Amino acid sequence: MRYEWHKRGLLISAPTPQPWAHSHAALPTADVIEDGQIDLYFSPRDEDGRAHIGLARIQAGAAEGALSLVAHERDPILSPGPLGAFDDSGVTMSCLVHTENGAFLYYTGWSLGVTVPFYFYVGLAVRRPGAMRFERASLAPILERSPVDPYLTASPWVLREHDTWRMWYVSSTGWAQVEGAPQHRYHLRYAESDDGVAWRRDGRVSVDFADDSEFAISRPCVVRDDDCYRMWFAARGDSYRLGYAESQDGLTWTRNDDLAGMDPSPRGWDAEMVAYPAILDCDGRRYLLYNGNGYGLTGIGYAVANSAG
Repeated sequence: MRYEWHKRGLLISAPTPQPWAHSHAALPTADVIEDGQIDLYFSPRDEDGRAHIGLARIQAGAAEGALSLVAHERDPILSPGPLGAFDDSGVTMSCLVHTENGAFLYYTGWSLGVTVPFYFYVGLAVRRPGAMRFERASLAPILERSPVDPYLTASPWVLREHDTWRMWYVSSTGWAQVEGAPQHRYHLRYAESDDGVAWRRDGRVSVDFADDSEFAISRPCVVRDDDCYRMWFAARGDSYRLGYAESQDGLTWTRNDDLAGMDPSPRGWDAEMVAYPAILDCDGRRYLLYNGNGYGLTGIGYAVANSAG
């Protein structure tokens, strides 16, 4: 099925008004509360370039298919970890899962490198029932480097289906010297868990590179509809574009980026790239939240779907 996304423009401009937010509003993730009220998690950067996770409150239904910004939470939801930790150089939002034990916030922790610019690891923070704040489940990542994923892990998207937790995540296949500088290369893989904390992975690839010019496939967003699983993601050669794949079981995926339904605009804030998609289903409509130019430097935009079989 092809989705035709009708762009509605910027929802959140960057930098956001929090005193600690110096630039960017990247990697949006929406959580519908009630009556069209939405918590929108995203990642601004501070004056040192370190990403934190912030929260904005959004309202749906003010006009036909419209989303509107209500307010920004003043303080970060999650900030970089202590010196030497896997996330001491930044935390970027990935996804949120509600459970009987509270809300599980999955994120990417950043560490700076010497021979390569950065390392990524998957982290978890938990907000217990009745609590106001998220606390790290551990000072260590929940998806560390391993023989299966020897370079990095990042950007998990998690669905809980009965007693099985399912994760689609970024894994690097290595680094290469390109024009005298190290260039990452990563695609999407799959893992499973019984509790959302300890994960089993065997290197199963969900979405691979389309060709040799593509070197980064990032930020998967997976939804399970009645007829199949759908995944939107960002794929990068010269710059990020929207990618798309479908699956009957969440394991074997057929990639067809022509069905993604949206390209960069002719001009403006998303003319150079479309990146970091996240699906929002609210009030009978399907929305796409995404970043444009500069990996979130220009803010967060949204589009409303008209599907065409």
